[in-house]
Amino acid sequence: MGNSGSAVKVCTDHQGGINWLSLSPDGQRLLTGSEDGTARLWSTADSQCHGHFQGHESYITFCHLENEAAFTCSADHTIRKWDVVTGQCLAIYRGHTSIVNRILVAKDYLFSGSYDRTARCWSVDKEKQIQEFRGHRNCVLTLAHYSSRDVLEEEEEEEEEEEKVSRDLLVTGSTDCTVKVWWVSSGRCYQTLLGHTGAVLCLILDAPNRELFSGSTDYTIRTWNIVTGEQLKVFKEHQGSVICLELVNRHLYSGSADRTVKCWFVDTGERIQTYKAHKHSVSTLKYHAGILFTGSGDACARAFNSRSGVLQKIFQGHKFIINCIQIHNELLYTASHDGTLRVWDIRGICKRNKRRLKKDRSVQGRSSQKGSLARLFNNKVGCMIQQENRE
Repeated sequence: MGNSGSAVKVCTDHQGGINWLSLSPDGQRLLTGSEDGTARLWSTADSQCHGHFQGHESYITFCHLENEAAFTCSADHTIRKWDVVTGQCLAIYRGHTSIVNRILVAKDYLFSGSYDRTARCWSVDKEKQIQEFRGHRNCVLTLAHYSSRDVLEEEEEEEEEEEKVSRDLLVTGSTDCTVKVWWVSSGRCYQTLLGHTGAVLCLILDAPNRELFSGSTDYTIRTWNIVTGEQLKVFKEHQGSVICLELVNRHLYSGSADRTVKCWFVDTGERIQTYKAHKHSVSTLKYHAGILFTGSGDACARAFNSRSGVLQKIFQGHKFIINCIQIHNELLYTASHDGTLRVWDIRGICKRNKRRLKKDRSVQGRSSQKGSLARLFNNKVGCMIQQENRE
């Protein structure tokens, strides 16, 4: 039975809805990007605002935080890089001709996707466009990146010499219902993945297993072999658009406009759990220590036991949709279209869940000789959305 929780901190500095929340790799800082056209930097040590980045001429759609630099993209068609210590704008990346929906930082590359139907690659340090990926018939909503070294065997690498120099690939999902895979070095399209009949809203990549997962407004999730382009499985049980995905230990979690999250066992395609209780679309989700945390259009965040599906806690206080969540040091951070960043203490449910997991392992161990309980556990193994939020 879920019980309500109160935020230990409410940060109200933004003057507009928060569209995205990013956690630095070292866990020391958070970055929020807002409808007010600014980004703010927060310390996870004291939840205080330690930076205010101003300069965009329209709302910020998405943000990404590294340890020493912050990146924001905006409806003003630009991307900006900021110094996290001084707050100074270090670079402005210009070239897109419409709203920039999404950015991704990988190695020395900065990737971006836009309503102008293109994705682009930039040099992080030189403020220079390296490549343009043109071929989608509608806006690019979501991005993923990997290296062919992660997925190809040597005998399979028979690409042009130019592409063998740089084996990085960019994956783009679009409202034109397709997913495309591009060689970063040449801008050439390597694969077009066909099958969806609705906009592709989210992507998640499992490079070691050569798999890509895509969620769509056609209510399905599809999994693809990223080497051959073959469609491997279609997950069909949702009754609304698939908005967000999370992959953990070969379990795929999908949040949907049908007000549920579903858990799928990737290897078989079996749906093994449905998490209910949401009163609106599930806009974001994150797995942590056996607990599934969700954010919803009903302005609540929730914590579910990932295995049993039992609702453990409801986090109430926001007034509008929760667009993003992050977790660090057993604190839950929720960012909402109401303009606030809220901080919640989740130590209690994490501790209870650890005890439960320990007990489950103990029971499994004792019963493994009989095999009964062990078998039971083994068998139980966008910007488009953000645009809707503004409306």
